[in-house]
Amino acid sequence: MFRKVKISGLTVDPFTNTPIIILKDLEEKTAVPIWIGILEASAIVTELEKIQLPRPMTHDLLKNVFQTLNVDVIKIEINDLKESTFYATLHLQMDGKTYVIDSRPSDAIAIALRTDSPIYISDEVIEKSRKIDLKEGDVAKKDKESEKWAEILANLSPEDFGKYKM
Repeated sequence: MFRKVKISGLTVDPFTNTPIIILKDLEEKTAVPIWIGILEASAIVTELEKIQLPRPMTHDLLKNVFQTLNVDVIKIEINDLKESTFYATLHLQMDGKTYVIDSRPSDAIAIALRTDSPIYISDEVIEKSRKIDLKEGDVAKKDKESEKWAEILANLSPEDFGKYKM
C-alpha cells in the first residue's frame, strides 16, 4: 500500500551534517526522513525556491527531454529501504505505454517537483524507516537514537525547517 506524501522541509542531520528531506503524508501524521547528498539537496532546493539558472541542470534537462518526447511522469514511488538506503521508481507514460524506471529517491523527488508529479511512499518503507541506524556502527544506541529521531520528526512543525520549509 502506498501513501501520497509531500515535502515538508529540508534540514540537516545534526550528527553527520548531511541534508535530510522530510516527507509527510497528507494528513501530517507520518514523517519520513531521507538522507540525501549535498548536490541532490541543491537540486531540490533550486526547484523549491524557484531559482532560475542560466543553463538547465540535470533534472531540468530530464524534464525538457520528457516534454519534448511527450513523456508524462505519472508519479514517483519510494518503494524500498535496504541497509539504510532508500529506493524509488519513476512511473512514466509514453504513447500509451507505462515504464517503471529505477531511481534514487532524491533524483525522483527533484523530477517530481519539476513535473508537478505526485510522490508516494510505501507503508513498508515508512515502517522500516523507523528502524534506521542513525549513527552507523553504533549498534548499542541504534534503537534509542531511532526512537528519538522518530519522536523529533513526528513533532516537527513547518516553522522548524527555517528557510526550506514548505
